[in-house]
Amino acid sequence: MEKVITIKKGYNIKLNGVAEKITSSLDLPNLIAIKPHDFPMLIPKLSVEVGQEILAGHPLFYDKNNPLIRLPSPVSGEVVEIVRGEKRRILEIRILPDKIPKYISFPSPNLKEAARESIIDLLLESGCWSYIRQRPYCFIANPTDIPKAIFVSCFDTAPLAPDLGYIIEQERANFQLGIEVLDKLSNGHLHISIHDSTKEKISESDFQEFSHHKIHHFRGPHPAGNVGIQIHHIAPIQKGEVVWYIHPQDVIIIGRLFSEGRYRAHRTVALTGSGVIHPHYVRVMTGQKLSTILEHQLHEGHYRIIQGNILTGKRSSSDDFLSFYENQLTIVPEGNEPQFLGWLLPGLHKLSLSRTFLSWLTPDRSYNLNTNTNGEERAFVMTGQYDKVLPMNIYPVHLLKAILAKDIERMEDLGIYEVSEEDFALCEFVCTSKIDVQRIIKEGLDYIRSEG
Repeated sequence: MEKVITIKKGYNIKLNGVAEKITSSLDLPNLIAIKPHDFPMLIPKLSVEVGQEILAGHPLFYDKNNPLIRLPSPVSGEVVEIVRGEKRRILEIRILPDKIPKYISFPSPNLKEAARESIIDLLLESGCWSYIRQRPYCFIANPTDIPKAIFVSCFDTAPLAPDLGYIIEQERANFQLGIEVLDKLSNGHLHISIHDSTKEKISESDFQEFSHHKIHHFRGPHPAGNVGIQIHHIAPIQKGEVVWYIHPQDVIIIGRLFSEGRYRAHRTVALTGSGVIHPHYVRVMTGQKLSTILEHQLHEGHYRIIQGNILTGKRSSSDDFLSFYENQLTIVPEGNEPQFLGWLLPGLHKLSLSRTFLSWLTPDRSYNLNTNTNGEERAFVMTGQYDKVLPMNIYPVHLLKAILAKDIERMEDLGIYEVSEEDFALCEFVCTSKIDVQRIIKEGLDYIRSEG
């Protein structure tokens, strides 16, 4: 039975540059790179060497602390370079792809009869296990854990986020097969979330074959699409509990593994933002160089390339490679130009959640924001701003101060296990004091994990 959950707190940041529902495909590039730092907490140990010929699906490296977790090559070809940083830390494994891809063949079990353990073994062998992540801490799930639940959020409410309904529609059969795989892993606790914006393309009828799933219908603004918000409202995490989650595009890749018997890591990326000439969707390979994606796509001028959305994405460059989990590229103007009179002007073209500027009179307009923070960090004061945009039953400022004080007991009492950086991204956006809120949350999670 469908459950409707209405999110009242939050805010939709409306920007220019929404991706048009047109998908183009790019040729396989001349170079692919996989970056170990895309996988938090993982200590990479190489499984390949320079000059080695590999097939798509061959493990490039594994986790030193859990050798069962292996990261596969998205392409066949030759390993041409291992890029290292300080203390010989592995930064990139670069591969020269074959013109005609060749794949490792994996068995395609009958899901109706397959045991949970055999499915996990196949996901580990193929490297597709790396798409299943866990809360708390947001790193690759431990295959020996029994999760409290598994979550799949079929919508994204972040600024300029890709329309996941549109992406799923292109490979519905593989998506449904991937859901069937998760259904076997969930021990009866598979939660699938849909939204008003996607319900026309994704409905409960798409999942009727699965006996253990639960559909949750969400309404409301960002961050309703964050899986952490959904977990909080459906199955909150307590100390000692683990929840798994996976992005719909990664569900599709798992579905391909079980339908085709091979690891095929293509994904559809939304090319968005006011710096893009024609915002649309691009079908690319995981690890593809950004310059091959952005070629002839950008307006002239100084723009920032962000892998992800403007709230949680990472600053990048055209020389970088598409990160393992990314589904969006955002291009926005650099905020490096002085503003005449600043906030003293009426601000008809400035976004504000308060009524400081007259722009509040046109709530449906879209904005051309740049990277300017319009201020610098100052005293951390209680304003109540965070509570207006964080739809969780916690005290955000109290939690942040507990983290700064490294008070583990208080952090646990205030819900540290339920949150991640992305859940606090809007708090950072509205913060008058310009506090780096996401960094504090990450430091708190890292600290509490290191202390056991």
